[in-house]
Amino acid sequence: MAEPSAPLLLALFEPDIAQNAGAMMRTCACLGVDASIIEPAGFRINDSRFRRAGMDYLDALTIKTHDSWADFAAWRASSQRRLVLLTTRGPACLWDFAFREGDIILVGRESAGVPQAVSAAADSRLRIPIRPRLRSLNVGVAATIAITEALRQLGRLPPMIEHKL
Repeated sequence: MAEPSAPLLLALFEPDIAQNAGAMMRTCACLGVDASIIEPAGFRINDSRFRRAGMDYLDALTIKTHDSWADFAAWRASSQRRLVLLTTRGPACLWDFAFREGDIILVGRESAGVPQAVSAAADSRLRIPIRPRLRSLNVGVAATIAITEALRQLGRLPPMIEHKL
């Protein structure tokens, strides 16, 4: 397996809400996770809403863009990284899954998730249990839960540092 620059990577499939994507990028920066954006996105990377949500944290992480799902799939195949999809239809529970260094956590569009072909390409499809009759978590919240659980399992959570106020 190619050595990842970070223990995990968060991939956003055709994100459509700039503020959610920016907030996920900020989370990645804070937790030491690389990110990929699979085009087409519903906004441009220089979109003010994306930049505002990501703040100056965007400069603290690696964000790779892929022109299409096919380009991303080819890159992933060459890097030999496992693809873990978060989906409300996942057959496996996040809490029962064993993450590995280099895993890619994939999230879909807030409005539509991912197409069947993308879901089928994932090595694992995970769901985060929520209360009955509720449909789903915000995609950024779900990504943060999964990233944090993966880093916890890998012993790669950032250390506690006292900040002086």
